[in-house]
Amino acid sequence: MTDSNKFVSDEEKKKMVLDKMTKVCICKAIPRSKIKEAIKSGATTVEEVNKIVGSGSGGCKGRRCGPKIEELINMYKNGEF
Repeated sequence: MTDSNKFVSDEEKKKMVLDKMTKVCICKAIPRSKIKEAIKSGATTVEEVNKIVGSGSGGCKGRRCGPKIEELINMYKNGEF
């Protein structure tokens, strides 16, 4: 256990694991954790997230992950993560 995770609740640990396991961009196998990192780092649009993490460049050209990324951006704006 790292110092940064020392005082993290079990519920938060579960969320962290799920974020690493859940793929937002199926084509490029990009996990939700990477998308969230990009958003927390200042990306405010789907296009900005795509540039940072490489999502939206797979076979579907963002048709699957675009709406999910938009939802995560809105969640961040609303303080939900």
